Amino acid sequence: MKRKHRLRAWFRAQWLEIRGISAETWRCWIIFLLGPWAALWMVEILNENDVFSDLHAWQVLMNLIWYYVIFVLCRLLLGRLRRGAAAAAILCFAVGLVNHYVLRFRGRILFPADIAAWKTAANVADAFDFSMDIAMEQAAILLAAYLFLVWTVGPRKARISRSTGLGLVLFMAGYTFTFFCTGALPALGIYTQQWVTQANGFLLNFTVALRYSSVDKPDGYSEERVLELLEQFPAQEGDSEATQPVNILVIMNESFADMTIFDTLELSDDPTPFLHSLEENTIQGWMYSPVTGGGTATVEYEYLTGLSTIFQPPHTVAYQLYAKEGMPSLAANFGALGYESTAFHPYLDSGWNRPVVYEYMQFDHQLYQQDVADPYLIRRYISDQTDYEVLMDITEQAQGQSTFVFNVTMQNHSAYAQGWNNLEATITPSEELYRADSTSKQYFSLMRASDDALRQLIEYYSQVEEPTLIVFFGDHQPPLKNAFYEVLYGKKLSERTTEEVMQQYITPFFLWANYDIEEQQDVILSPNYLGVLTAKTAGLPLTGFQTFLDEMYQVLPVITPVGMINSQGQAVTKAELTEEEQQWLDDYEMLNYCGMIDLFSDASPYFLVRK
Repeated sequence: MKRKHRLRAWFRAQWLEIRGISAETWRCWIIFLLGPWAALWMVEILNENDVFSDLHAWQVLMNLIWYYVIFVLCRLLLGRLRRGAAAAAILCFAVGLVNHYVLRFRGRILFPADIAAWKTAANVADAFDFSMDIAMEQAAILLAAYLFLVWTVGPRKARISRSTGLGLVLFMAGYTFTFFCTGALPALGIYTQQWVTQANGFLLNFTVALRYSSVDKPDGYSEERVLELLEQFPAQEGDSEATQPVNILVIMNESFADMTIFDTLELSDDPTPFLHSLEENTIQGWMYSPVTGGGTATVEYEYLTGLSTIFQPPHTVAYQLYAKEGMPSLAANFGALGYESTAFHPYLDSGWNRPVVYEYMQFDHQLYQQDVADPYLIRRYISDQTDYEVLMDITEQAQGQSTFVFNVTMQNHSAYAQGWNNLEATITPSEELYRADSTSKQYFSLMRASDDALRQLIEYYSQVEEPTLIVFFGDHQPPLKNAFYEVLYGKKLSERTTEEVMQQYITPFFLWANYDIEEQQDVILSPNYLGVLTAKTAGLPLTGFQTFLDEMYQVLPVITPVGMINSQGQAVTKAELTEEEQQWLDDYEMLNYCGMIDLFSDASPYFLVRK
């Protein structure tokens, strides 16, 4: 009864307080409470969403809760209604603007991992077009209108009673705990959007991504289970009958894509004629990248470690979150076999935490932009031609020492609205494609320049006596505008099937040798398998983990966060896997967690070649 009387007294006190509020204060509070709605509308304009038609009611509600949290926190921290509302609105606009630029440059919205990658973004920021567009103008007008209302209506202060303030804080704390620390989101089927990243609304998608930013231990995981699984896949000796190359050169070419995979592509000429001519002593095919439009470090990670980002929280970057000493690495494995290893990226060394990661991977040497003397630039980046000349110098100076080089090029990096310095406009897209994205003309001309440099590289090593194996692949397709891809697909991106979505993740790859190897055509794989193929083609030993990958490849040759391809060549989602395929994927998740998070001492020998 006492509790009931206290509750009744509290409601009575609130009612009396409300009755005592002046009309001016009421107007001020109404303007304040409209703020989160204005912020949602403003941010979704910048997010290229129509808040009235593109979001479901539950998405609008869950976004609004976070906007109200922001506005209330600003009011409590700053102490004045006007000041709190203005600060919250400006903050939301600023974050929405950053997200708009990320969406414009990368084709996806801002994610928590992008905040950790701000140095990488700053490195190339001056290459992008920051001009105003219609969405920015509309959002700025809405911001200005709301700030005008805030500053002209009502008193500067509007008191919040201590009990009301405490109630608001408790509600925000409870909602935040439920959102981030319980199973409420998975139970409701709420996850980050990956294909059409705007679909949740910006703030909801960002906080959901933050919710999934930690890696969960797989069900049934234990050290005993991992060792039991690894013992089923013993290490393999190298192929004694195969020619073991003195030089292994791995080139991950920035944004290199063979867009002829789209039947609707219309260009004035073939951008990559030399690539299409390669046949002799060549294994070639298609690599399904885990990313598109950006995220180079994610592809690096999969190739060099054999681990897969399908088991990571969406859009997190392993180089910044999961790198550690002793991690699985081709550099460490080849180093144990006598190869001197070099990581070479002709750009700034501050991108993607590479210096630390390459050290953890046990590369013997690292080379960056500052180590390249008198480079030939295309646009503002070191050209593939100069890049490959550095590779030639490395193998020449090695004087017969077994050499492994992992090279990430820079020439083709977006954006494609830069000047044409040292770049001839050789390829012209159709009028429809050009209208959809005029920068595509520069991109396809870059592909021709890349193809010319590739021809020179292969011609050079064709004359080298030392057995040389070159592994070449594009990291992802370019971040051309969504409108460009919609022309290629002939439909909205949101209407694509799983197979069609995966088509935007395909890049070409090949392994070429200046000695006899068995040719293969139209091989498909994902980058987590390409390192195993590199070692096998070179006739080198495989670790137990690589043996596991080699056998799993026969069942699921492509594994990416957006879909998989089975042994019959069918694109499937996780829900469509057979029992056998699911078991392989579960075992892979177990080993992936061990290699990425929990590489205990007894398991380490299964991931690294023993010296």
